[in-house]
Amino acid sequence: MASLGRLKSTIFDKEERKMQYQSHIRGLNAYDRHKKFMKDYVQFYGHTKNVDNSLPIKTDKDTLREGYRFILSEEDDMDSTWEKRLVKRYYDKLFKEYCIADMTQYKKGKIGLRWRTEKEVISGKGQFICGNRHCDEKHGLGSYEVNFSYVEAGEQKQALVKLVACKRCAEKLAYKRLKEKEKEKEKEEDPYSEKEIELKDPDKRKREHEESDDTSEDEAKKDRRKKKDRKGASSRSSGNKDEGFQEFLEGMFP
Repeated sequence: MASLGRLKSTIFDKEERKMQYQSHIRGLNAYDRHKKFMKDYVQFYGHTKNVDNSLPIKTDKDTLREGYRFILSEEDDMDSTWEKRLVKRYYDKLFKEYCIADMTQYKKGKIGLRWRTEKEVISGKGQFICGNRHCDEKHGLGSYEVNFSYVEAGEQKQALVKLVACKRCAEKLAYKRLKEKEKEKEKEEDPYSEKEIELKDPDKRKREHEESDDTSEDEAKKDRRKKKDRKGASSRSSGNKDEGFQEFLEGMFP
């Protein structure tokens, strides 16, 4: 009987605590109930849950970015890993006739190209709308065949692709090349050419000629003066030698 009474008492106490807990929860608003539940969860379950956060989670999007190729080769098709198969399925869904261009860094000569998606084909983007990703021009479009040189998977590759662009965006394609040609042309052309100097100062050439004549005349005078000094020195030297030789003879024959 004692054990049965103890069991009844235990069940009664448990039900009473449950009713008190439910009454307390009903008295809380939604935000306080949320905090209460989160606190209880962390208290009873948070410390025992072993979650390894050191390993990064690789999504399908990450797999596509790593394995995507602008143009798949036969070697890429031969690989049978699930990552390659995923990339191949995505690649087959693209429309590889016209490209979409990213020209945000065109001044550095960096233009990114990719194939169109189904949504872009339906909207006409890249064929009836400018292929620049940030341009929606529909008039004055032209089709350009671009020699796309790029580095992919550590290899230098090239491919001829078609891009539809408006006049303004088409100029961005050749922006860097045109700037380099302008710089080369500026280097070849002397900004201080003789013709420009004459236009700026017509009397400069005349003054330079007069200064040249004066300099030549001064140098000629200096040369004549040097010759004269050398001649005088030679004469004095000869006179001194004759006098010394005469004294030498007189000493030998008194």
